[in-house]
Amino acid sequence: MLEVEKKFELDDASQAKLLAGTSFVSEKTFTDTYFDTKDFSLTTKDIWLRDRGGRFELKVPLNDTWDKRVSDQYRELETDAEISEFLHLADDTALKEALHASRYMPFASIVTTRRKYRKDKFIIDIDVLDFGYQIAEIELMVKQESDIPVAVAEIIAFASAYGLRLGYVRGKVIEYIRRNNLEHLRALVAAGVAPKTAL
Repeated sequence: MLEVEKKFELDDASQAKLLAGTSFVSEKTFTDTYFDTKDFSLTTKDIWLRDRGGRFELKVPLNDTWDKRVSDQYRELETDAEISEFLHLADDTALKEALHASRYMPFASIVTTRRKYRKDKFIIDIDVLDFGYQIAEIELMVKQESDIPVAVAEIIAFASAYGLRLGYVRGKVIEYIRRNNLEHLRALVAAGVAPKTAL
């Protein structure tokens, strides 16, 4: 499955309008620890390696740089074997040890409280972060890449119907980096992963 998502900033009025008539699905709190090399070899390619509750996940982009994308589209690798293969790590070593040996180190640890809702076929995640930031994501899952353009159009139409502003929104990791490591953010802007307005 492929996840197609778009992030939105919410004020109280737009959040109330968006959530009216939704079905509450769940609320959970989790900690994500993000990893990269000292020279940002993953994130400058828009590749995001995280440990969520002791389980590693790798998000690999399916689209071009930020200025060519309408939504965020990632392929998610969720097994240690898939991640090791993608990163060309030793396959005879536990993933965490192989990452350390290859100099992948934590650069952010973020606690998120996520409230998940369903409205029609859309999943709406409201993320409240431990450093004072809040965003919403509207998501659709698709079976194949050829389904992505239709999913993007559906997300945009859905968001527009509720008056959500379209345009670039800093995701939680970009916002964390903006607040904590401007050198890293400048590298992401230079690589085309984030726009200059992210600074």
